[in-house]
Amino acid sequence: MPPKKQDTSAFGKTLIKWYNANKRELPWRNTKDPYLIWLSEIILQQTRVDQGMPYYLAFAKNFPDVKSLAKADENKVLKLWQGLGYYSRARNLHTTAKQVTELHKGKFPADYNELLKLKGVGAYTAAAIASLAFELPHAVVDGNVYRLLSRYFGIKDAIDSTEGKKKFAKLADQLIDEKNPGTYNQAVMEFGAIQCKPVNPDCMVCPLQNSCYAFAEKQIDKLPVKAKKTAVRARHFNYLVIQYKNTVYLNQRTEKDIWKGLYDFPLIETKDKASETEILSSPELKTMVENTKFHVRSVSKFYKHILSHQHLHARFLELQIEKPLKNKSLIKVNLNELENYALPRLVERYINERQLQTIQI
Repeated sequence: MPPKKQDTSAFGKTLIKWYNANKRELPWRNTKDPYLIWLSEIILQQTRVDQGMPYYLAFAKNFPDVKSLAKADENKVLKLWQGLGYYSRARNLHTTAKQVTELHKGKFPADYNELLKLKGVGAYTAAAIASLAFELPHAVVDGNVYRLLSRYFGIKDAIDSTEGKKKFAKLADQLIDEKNPGTYNQAVMEFGAIQCKPVNPDCMVCPLQNSCYAFAEKQIDKLPVKAKKTAVRARHFNYLVIQYKNTVYLNQRTEKDIWKGLYDFPLIETKDKASETEILSSPELKTMVENTKFHVRSVSKFYKHILSHQHLHARFLELQIEKPLKNKSLIKVNLNELENYALPRLVERYINERQLQTIQI
């Protein structure tokens, strides 16, 4: 059953009181600039605050307004984003900046439905911008909010089901403080992040403890409920680090796959872990090096790289070729210019480790 009106009023007041006493000092909380609020929200999707903070500061410094971001080269945007993961966010960030610049004269629309039309802006982000920048009464619902509401009100609907999402959204709209929506939304998110934590929340000092369903029923570790378990896919990457003199060949990832827009070495993906002999004798490698003579400089250890729904197992085979390749789909780059290209963290890790061992690739 949804909470009674007096319960919803007390809930919001308690959260705001707690927030004012316990909130973290974060730079995007000291502004009403919708650009900076939007920037922080995109960066903090799937990202912890401590991890996202340096990225936010770097973007705000390099692109102080939406127009400067819109004019930026995509490689520079991806390079600044490097290591943060979920690179579609960076590409959407760039596209949205162009939309706002071209369609809205560089100003974010002060309207929830118009915000939803922007690339990469969903219900949560639109509600955050609308409430924090323009004080419009739109409730945010993210993982922290799902957890808090499900525990406090005893909601057992799955948060990843259509019915569950509707129920939580309706409740969130009932709870929002219409006179102070920005502060309320900050409070409910902050409370979920640092008080009603996913694991081992400190319920003994929680101001909502006396009326919390999960605490009373010993259901803290059972809520929220999630219906689906995402299958994890294993992939095997055999990277070819093809070097000619002081240059190396890169490939820009353009297909609809992970790391779109980033650069990595050309690779042969295999269904299972392949031996060094299998890769070196494969027709794919012969095509890649255009039957040019080469010798193997080294073969790396296996690297494991974990993404949200994929586990990557990668190895790097360093090949020295006798003459340059003619393949126009590959980019020949001087070794000392590699740092100018936006690379996946996996590839960057390999390069850095090779440099630490003072071995030139």
